[in-house]
Amino acid sequence: MGSITERPGFRKLPSVSAVLSAAGTAPLLDRFGQSAATKAIRSVLEDVRAAVKAGQDVAVSENDVAHSALALLAAEDRSGLRPLFNLTGTVLHTNLGRALLAEQAVEAAVAAMHSAVALEFDLTSGKRGERDDHVRLLLCELTGAEDATIVNNNAAAVLLCLNTLALGREAVVSRGELIEIGGAFRMPDIMARAGAIMVEVGTTNRTHPKDYRVALSQRTGVILKVHTSNYRIQGFTAEVEAGELATIANEADVPLLNDLGSGVLIDLSRYGLKKEITVSEAVAEGAGIVTFSGDKLLGGPQAGFIVGKRELIEKINRNPMKRALRVDKIRLAAVEATLKLYRDPDRLAERLPTLRMLARGKADIAAQAQRLRPVFAKALGAAFTVESCDCESQIGSGALPLDVLSSVGLAIRSDSGGALERLAAALRKLQRPVIGRIADGGLILDLRCLEDENAFVAMLSELDVRAL
Repeated sequence: MGSITERPGFRKLPSVSAVLSAAGTAPLLDRFGQSAATKAIRSVLEDVRAAVKAGQDVAVSENDVAHSALALLAAEDRSGLRPLFNLTGTVLHTNLGRALLAEQAVEAAVAAMHSAVALEFDLTSGKRGERDDHVRLLLCELTGAEDATIVNNNAAAVLLCLNTLALGREAVVSRGELIEIGGAFRMPDIMARAGAIMVEVGTTNRTHPKDYRVALSQRTGVILKVHTSNYRIQGFTAEVEAGELATIANEADVPLLNDLGSGVLIDLSRYGLKKEITVSEAVAEGAGIVTFSGDKLLGGPQAGFIVGKRELIEKINRNPMKRALRVDKIRLAAVEATLKLYRDPDRLAERLPTLRMLARGKADIAAQAQRLRPVFAKALGAAFTVESCDCESQIGSGALPLDVLSSVGLAIRSDSGGALERLAAALRKLQRPVIGRIADGGLILDLRCLEDENAFVAMLSELDVRAL
C-alpha cells in the first residue's frame, strides 16, 4: 500500500510552481505580488489536500487554485471600515461612525491629504503659525466666545480642561451629573485621571445652589457642569442651571466648566426637534469654558471644541498635554469646512447629512418604503414576507435620549425558525453590508438614513437566499 501522498487524488493536484506559471494566475500576481500569491496558493492547496485526505474526490486545475487564492487574498484585503447601509434607525450610531461628513468637508480633507498645507505656517509673515488658528476665529464667530481651541474629541477636551484648571485641586460637581457613556467613559474616572479631586454635591435627583456654595473653598479649582446627554432624571428633581451656576462661580472667583457633550450651534427646533441649549447660549450664560463634540449633532468629524474666556483658553493651550491631544491636518481641514457651512443656516440641512437625515419628513420615507417593498420581496422570495411599517428613529450618540423621530421601514418576517438571524447575517456579509435591527418578531430596516437608493437596490442582486 502506497503512502497517502501517492494516492491518485494527490497526484492530480497541481504544484505551487505550476499554479504560479498558469495564465489564470496573472491577476493574482498583478494585484498582490509574488510573495503573497505564493503563500495563498499554498494555503488553498493545503485545504484541497485535507479534503482529499478526508476521502473527497477533488479535482482542481491550476486556474481553479489561482482563482481561490485570489478570492482568499481579496477577502483579507477588504477593509473592515468599508461603507455600509445604516438602517438601524439610529442616525448618529456610535458603532457605525456617527456623523456623515458633508461633501465640502470630504473635499477639504482629500485636498489636505494630497498636498502639503500651511498647517503651522503663517503665509503672511513666513514664520511658524498655530494649527488651531484655522478654526479659532470661526469658532469664536459661531459661538460668541472670546477664544477657542480644538482637540481630538470631547472626552479629551474635558480631560485637558480639568487637568489645566484643577490639577491637585477640587472640582465641584453634582451627583446627578456624574455620567457614564459608551465605552466605559465615566466622569469620576476622567476627573481622577486629570488629577482633580472630585467633590460631589447634592443628591442624585436634586441639587441646589446652596450645595455648591457650601462646597466652595480655597481648594476649589473649578465648578463642573455636565450635560446629561444620554439620560434624563425625571420626577422630583432639581438642578442648578448654568446661568445661576456661573454667578456662583464668579462670586467665588473660580471658573465654571460647562461640558455640553454633543453640543449644537443652531436651534434644532426649526427642524422639528426638541430645543437644546446652543453653544452660544452656554457662552452667554457666563461659563468660563464650554466644551462640545464635533461628530455628533454638529455633523462634522470627531473633534473636541473648547471655547470660552481668553485667559483660560491660553492657559489650556500651554498645557503640555495639549500636543498629545491635537488634531491632524486632515481632520482640521474637514472641521473648518464643516464650520463654514454654519455661516449659511438657511441651506444647512441641504448640505449637512446629519441634519438632512434628522429633518427628513415621514412622507418622503414612506414613499421610499413603497418603492422598495416589492423589490426587496422579490429578492427574498416566498420564504419571507416584506411589509412597510411605521417605526421610530432615534438621534443616537447620547443626544436627546428621550426624543424619537417618526419614521417608516421595511418589516421582514418568516415562519422558518432562525431565518431572520440568518438573513441579518447574510446582509452583513454583502460587499456593502446592510445593518438593521431585529424587533417585534421581524427584521426592521428603518429607511430614514437611506439616501443612495440605487446602490441599495443594486446590492440586492448579491443576496443569495438559497441557504436561508
